[in-house]
Amino acid sequence: MTSGSVTGVRNLTGIPKSFDFSGSVPLFGEASRLVRNAGEHSLVQQAVSRGEGVLCRGGSLLVSTGSFTGRVPNDKFIVESPGVKDDVWWENSNGMSASDFDRLFGDVLAYASGGEFFVQDLQAGADPASRMNVRVFTELAWHSLFIRHLLLRPKREELTGFLPDCLVVACPGFKATPAIHGCRSETAIAMDLERKIIVICGTGYAGEMKKAVFSLLNYTLPAEKIMPMHCSANHAIGDPSDSAIFFGLSGTGKTTLSSDPRRILVGDDEHGWSSNGIFNFEGGCYAKTLNLSADAEPEIYATTSKFGTVIENVSTDPSTGDLDFADSSITENARCAYPLESIPSASKTGRAGPPGHIVMLTCDAFGVLPALSRLTSDQAIYHFLSGFTSKIGGTERGIKQPQPTFSACFGQPFIPRHPKAYGKLLRERIESAGSTCWLLNTGWTGGGYGRGSRMPLQVTRGLLNAVLGGSLDGVPMRSDPNFGLLVPERIDSVADSILNPRLGWNDGAEYDRAAVQLNAMFEENYRRLSR
Repeated sequence: MTSGSVTGVRNLTGIPKSFDFSGSVPLFGEASRLVRNAGEHSLVQQAVSRGEGVLCRGGSLLVSTGSFTGRVPNDKFIVESPGVKDDVWWENSNGMSASDFDRLFGDVLAYASGGEFFVQDLQAGADPASRMNVRVFTELAWHSLFIRHLLLRPKREELTGFLPDCLVVACPGFKATPAIHGCRSETAIAMDLERKIIVICGTGYAGEMKKAVFSLLNYTLPAEKIMPMHCSANHAIGDPSDSAIFFGLSGTGKTTLSSDPRRILVGDDEHGWSSNGIFNFEGGCYAKTLNLSADAEPEIYATTSKFGTVIENVSTDPSTGDLDFADSSITENARCAYPLESIPSASKTGRAGPPGHIVMLTCDAFGVLPALSRLTSDQAIYHFLSGFTSKIGGTERGIKQPQPTFSACFGQPFIPRHPKAYGKLLRERIESAGSTCWLLNTGWTGGGYGRGSRMPLQVTRGLLNAVLGGSLDGVPMRSDPNFGLLVPERIDSVADSILNPRLGWNDGAEYDRAAVQLNAMFEENYRRLSR
């Protein structure tokens, strides 16, 4: 742990002189104290001593993210630089001029000058062939701990002469000024994709850091013919060639379903798919904790009492001090962040072969989609580009209850390029690997939101086990009359009303109307993407 300036940056061109990283001009000024690559014990101690969090059972760190308990997509910006302007899907992205970005960056550095900042030299991408070195500066000690969990930690010898490809500065204490910085509020997540610089200010929600790095990878990797994916992944024990990936937005079950002690967890949220197979972008997990229990999710639950796990926005029992995962009074988006090695069944390499199964997770608040459907390759691309799900309360600011939505590529807020670019890459990968594709509904059954109930986790796990175990091979399939999907006619121990959702509704005609409504939404969304 040292203090001083930060030197030696590669592949960062066109930086104004005031942002020179050659070593002649320190990043935050001569008076700044930079705490370099502190470990978990030091960061926990400093977070507690600075009043940023409190220790819980086992040494986990309980923190508050302040007024922001979720991401703020409307405050995310991409610099309109000449090198990226023609490649960005501007219909999906807020633009920021290069001069506004430089002013914002400069003002953040001026605000931070003379204070204490934490620096982590990390990596994104478990495949050395496409790995990106990331240097992260944070105002808060617990933010440094969080991102140290979530990205990959280089070996000690790799830190010698570490040269970052990307810079991230997270400064929640700095409040942007729209009239000066070209943003919309006091909060800004600004990304210069060409120079690979990310500035985050005005929000204490740590998830913005990991998703900003993911967005950068979503821009850079397609040019290398690598498919970036908002998905979790696992593989069979002892056989990395028997892998599966799980596309889905927050709240659909990516983390829960991929964390299975009977399989090896590759990662829970972000992966790439290259000619070498699939690989994790990250070195940790960021799991939702609402109603977390030892019975339903034992591996994730166990991490909440491990030293250094970051617990965000969870209430505590006033008499015992124990974490109360059933209390959503702060937010429904309460989370825990921990390194992958906290999961006993996690992969040591973060890599696996091409997926034999691709599972697209959707949380259907209408309650009309079958629980499990097999997709043709064309249907897989259609549902990938559609990205239908329901936003779950708390995932984004202002979301209180499920809202049906279409999020292209199951991650629209994080894709700088047009969805067609990712759809083309995915089709090529599916055809090359011969992957079998599925749509798994983790949403409502027996009626829509407010009438039916959420799909039982044990039912979803049973369906997934049938897919990955091969027990559905040769099972007769029926064609769903509303969506054209192939649905298993019967699966042992699964109720017919789960496989055929119309049977679970009290009023079949009402189901038909809801199905027609959702189908129309699919068609309108796809027409919009095709324009």
